[in-house]
Amino acid sequence: MTGYLCLENGTSFKGEVIMDEDDPIQGEIVFFTGMTGYQEVLTDPSYKDQIVVFTYPLIGQYGVNEDDFESGQPQVKGVIMLSTPDLYSHYQATLSLEDYLHKWKIPYMTGVDTREVVKVIRDGGSQNACISYSKVFPEKEKLTGQIEKVALSHIHQLGSGSKHIAVVDFGVKKSIVSSLLEMDCRVTVIPFHQLEQLDQLNVDGLVLSNGPGDPKEMIHYLPELKEKILEIPTLGICLGHQLIALSLGGDTDRLLFGHRGANHPVMDNQTGEVFITSQNHNYVVNKESLIDTGLQPRFINVNDGSLEGLEHKNKPILSVQFHPEARPGPEDASWIFQQFYQSIKQPGREKMYA
Repeated sequence: MTGYLCLENGTSFKGEVIMDEDDPIQGEIVFFTGMTGYQEVLTDPSYKDQIVVFTYPLIGQYGVNEDDFESGQPQVKGVIMLSTPDLYSHYQATLSLEDYLHKWKIPYMTGVDTREVVKVIRDGGSQNACISYSKVFPEKEKLTGQIEKVALSHIHQLGSGSKHIAVVDFGVKKSIVSSLLEMDCRVTVIPFHQLEQLDQLNVDGLVLSNGPGDPKEMIHYLPELKEKILEIPTLGICLGHQLIALSLGGDTDRLLFGHRGANHPVMDNQTGEVFITSQNHNYVVNKESLIDTGLQPRFINVNDGSLEGLEHKNKPILSVQFHPEARPGPEDASWIFQQFYQSIKQPGREKMYA
C-alpha cells in the first residue's frame, strides 16, 4: 500500500509501505552507504530501534543466509529502500530479504529516493522518523534504553584457547567474538551490569564492545569500568571506545549525522598510514577533553578530522571508533585484534605497566 516516511523536520517521502500494523512506526533515522552487508546491518545491535535507509539502489540481490547474522534477530525498527528484488541468487541463501523482514514483522518501504533522504539527514542531522500509511510526523523525544534491550542477561563462555578474554557486552556483534576466538582465545561474554563478575575470573584481556545509543547512559558504571581497564589490557570498540574516554575523564559529543557505511578513511598517527574502515556511530570523543586522562589520539578520520581511536601513554589500553571486525566492510583494520593480542602476550607486561 502507498505510505509515507515522515521526518521530524517536516519533510515527507512517498512510497510503498509493507507493515503488519496500522499504527505508525517511529525510530531514529540513519543511513548505510554500502552496496552489500544488509544482513549484518539489520542484525547489528548498534542499530537497535533505528530506521535504516540503504542508499544503494538495489538491496536484497543475494538473499539472506544462516551464517552472516550479527545477533539472533533483526534489531532495526524499520527499513527504507529504493527497490528490493523478488528473485535472489547466492549458494548459501535460504530466504529473500522480503521474506526475512516479513518473518520478523519488520516494516519496510520501497520506491523511495533514498539518496534524497540522506541529503536531508546530512543537512538537518539525525532525527526521528515515522513509517506509516498516512502522513504522521514523529515526536522529537530522544530514544533511550537501547543498551538494556540488546545486552545479554547472563554470562556466556565460548572457545578453549590459551588466553582468556572477557568481553563486556553493551550489544556485542557476533563477529567481534568470532575474531577473538580465531586468535586462540577463550572468551567470556559478561553483561555490562555484571562487571563485578570480573573479580571471579582470571582474564588476560578485556574488550568493551560496541552498542547502541548515548554512551553517557552508562555513567553509573564508569567508576567500575575505570578500575578494570587500568588493571587489565583493554580494547574498546565503537561504544567501548567512547566509554574508555568517559571512564578516564574525557567527554563525548554528538555528531550531526554520524558516520555510517563501509568506506571511511582513517589515519594512524603512529605510522601515517591511511586505511578504509566500517563505521556506525552517532557520538564521538572530544579531543580537547583528553587532557589529564592519560589518553592520546591514535587514529583520526581523514574526512572530518574527528577522533577515531585512542591509546594510553603508559597502560595497555587501545580503543577504536571504527569496526575492526569489518562485517560488513573492508578488512583493512583487522590487525587491531592482533595488536591487542600481542599486548596480552607480552612478557613482563605486569611490571611494564605497573
